[in-house]
Amino acid sequence: MKTFLKIFLVAVLLIVAIKLSPVVFVAAVIGLAVAALLGVLGLSLIAALLAVVLALAAALAPIWIPVLAIIGAISLFKKLNGRPQPPVIAA
Repeated sequence: MKTFLKIFLVAVLLIVAIKLSPVVFVAAVIGLAVAALLGVLGLSLIAALLAVVLALAAALAPIWIPVLAIIGAISLFKKLNGRPQPPVIAA
């Protein structure tokens, strides 16, 4: 009796699944379309943000490039004028 009940329940679930499959398919297609739309919008927003950051970096280049050059030169001269480090003996 248990085997018959199991087979009957599987058959009922299969019939319900077949009857509901168009609804599930339409829901999946709508979900994929929404995800694709949000993906396109998200990528375009990221691209726009990257363009703004690039434009800002280019506009401020006359300020930050000399500052970086001065900081780099100071760092280089500090290392050159400092005490020499003793050689590291590898074992």
